[in-house]
Amino acid sequence: MNLFTHTLPNGIRVVHHRIASPVGHCGLIINTGSRDEQDNEHGMAHFIEHVIFKGTQKRKTWHILSRLEDVGGELNAYTSKEETAIYASYLIEDFERALELLHDITFHSVFPEKELIKEKEVIIDEINSYKDNPAELIIDDFEELVFNDGPMGRNILGTAESVRSFTRDDIIRFIQNNYHTDQMVLCMVGNMESEKFLKIVHKYFGKESANFRHSQRPPTSTYKPTSIHKELDTFQSHITLGNIAYDLENPKRLGLSLLSNLIGGPGMNSRLNMALREKNGIAYNIESIYSPYYQTGVFSIYFGTDRQNIDRSIRIARRELARLRDKKLGQLQLHKARRQLKGQIAIANENKENLMLSIGKSFLLYNKVDSLTDLYTKIDNLTASDLLEIANEIFDDNQLSYLIYEQS
Repeated sequence: MNLFTHTLPNGIRVVHHRIASPVGHCGLIINTGSRDEQDNEHGMAHFIEHVIFKGTQKRKTWHILSRLEDVGGELNAYTSKEETAIYASYLIEDFERALELLHDITFHSVFPEKELIKEKEVIIDEINSYKDNPAELIIDDFEELVFNDGPMGRNILGTAESVRSFTRDDIIRFIQNNYHTDQMVLCMVGNMESEKFLKIVHKYFGKESANFRHSQRPPTSTYKPTSIHKELDTFQSHITLGNIAYDLENPKRLGLSLLSNLIGGPGMNSRLNMALREKNGIAYNIESIYSPYYQTGVFSIYFGTDRQNIDRSIRIARRELARLRDKKLGQLQLHKARRQLKGQIAIANENKENLMLSIGKSFLLYNKVDSLTDLYTKIDNLTASDLLEIANEIFDDNQLSYLIYEQS
């Protein structure tokens, strides 16, 4: 992959991937998320993601929302446990318009009090809506189970009580303490000469003062396998099981990604989909999730089923994990698993917005981006013995935690 990279004097890293397209995508990825919140800041990172669109020193909310939409572009953002991203898509001739807007809302938002009041109610509605979706709620609750009471285990959205308590001073303090310039990456995918791209970037982002990070994130608490049953008034029971997993720096993370894809990936031929849905007809929605984080990670399997099928479905899931622990993949099985993962990665990269965010996050974490060729080589170098070792470490039956929402 042909990338242009540069570091501004204030520490903000810049990366540009040129493609032949009339549409461009750019984003600022910040190494700050809900994990960086103090106990009295639960939900703050996500709250800021909302309110940065509510006014700057020179723009009202309407002007922010219309700035790109007036020319057919899009402006968006997301928050995760460890990063915040603000990004845009636009016709390539509107790149400077998009970049200036990203800069304005990131560094010059003013957080008007009346807008904070309104947005708090919006987020509380989002929290309540989330509670109405047990298939999503159980994934976050499982991470709370795995990571205990620390910030890694807390829901990104916060609570109604925590969100209502936030003040404008709290927001400014959190930004000053966590939006470090050396923990920011500005990424663009689009058809522009790198020299022109860098000149426009310097015009806006280059003039900001440096604010470097001088401390590391605290470690998570010690993991202990736990099982919890909850009764919920739902039409279906929901089950998640899993274990602590490899962190972002662990070389085994790619092998675990392949195993996760094999057992419960998006393909209809995943092992759990075949066992639970196609062969036994006892589950509809099945998913395997591997999330690597800084110095930790989590692997989980989710599925929904009827109450009378809970025990049976768990036995089937455990049996599929045991198969991966007890027997190496055959050459044909390994070949198919590699090919499937490589194909999914290639297709995902066809979405250039996703590609831009992927490049930006990789550069943020590793200061480099693997090309598809390099990534394919790493996948092809995974052996059946590698995967067997990983399966026995992560799928150990004695280390699995369980969270069950049982329909009442």
